[in-house]
Amino acid sequence: MDKRMSAAAVVAQLEDGMTLGIGGWGPRRKPMALVREILRSDLKALTLVSYGGADVGMLCATGKVKKVVFAFVSLDFIPLEPYFRQARQSGSIEVMEIDEGMMLLGLRAASWGLPFMPTEVGLGTDIINRNASIKVIDSPYDDKEWVAMPALKLDVSLIHVDKADARGVCQIAGPDHYMDDAFARAAEKTFVSCDELVDSTYFHDPAQARLVYWERSATTGVVPIAGGAHPTSCAPRYGFDVPHFKAYAASAKQDSGIQGYLEQFLGANEDEYQHSVGGLDAIRAIELPTY
Repeated sequence: MDKRMSAAAVVAQLEDGMTLGIGGWGPRRKPMALVREILRSDLKALTLVSYGGADVGMLCATGKVKKVVFAFVSLDFIPLEPYFRQARQSGSIEVMEIDEGMMLLGLRAASWGLPFMPTEVGLGTDIINRNASIKVIDSPYDDKEWVAMPALKLDVSLIHVDKADARGVCQIAGPDHYMDDAFARAAEKTFVSCDELVDSTYFHDPAQARLVYWERSATTGVVPIAGGAHPTSCAPRYGFDVPHFKAYAASAKQDSGIQGYLEQFLGANEDEYQHSVGGLDAIRAIELPTY
């Protein structure tokens, strides 16, 4: 079974109006090469579900987004993603703002085939007041109320990992796999970019197999793209590119805006993008952040 494909082939399976889940966390291990391929496409009216970073900001800035379901959209050391901030302040997108844990419960409900998951999180807050789709229900067992977090059903999830094989076995060797397993299982199709394509025998080692967080049957396609998370990090391989993010954030205050940024960096394909940022060796040389 060979699930290898190109980024262009992934985007060719996407349609206007789809709900896309994007894995990673803020400036960490985002499938940015796949996001850049969407930027080169004519896709529009997308709903994004993401613990967001520049993935959300770039897609909002280029007019490809109808709605964002999010717990935060941040570049970490730049607290508010600048283009997402512009989209929210202008009212150009719809939003569903929820707690980080509520979003995980919504993904789990979708992956388990449930309509909702009960939680106490959100009771008495504006999460309920400002999200008409989130209901409060009575417990059938006692007199308590619960928030019924609806399932976040995804048409497609996009994820970046460290290593994968052609069958769709995916490994995340960094210190946190975030919620990527929930994204993979909540989607009808899951496309994964990887920094390294390995032979399937690599996963015969139990130490490597323990870093696999979802079933290969949940992986629809594998796109080998070394450096494909840049400018976000892919620990332990490389950190997030602070100077690049600063330049990206600064572009939001310039007259040329996102178009100026894209003209400088996007290119016609991933090879041209990576050449514009100094090449793969430069990406791999970025130090991991220290906390």
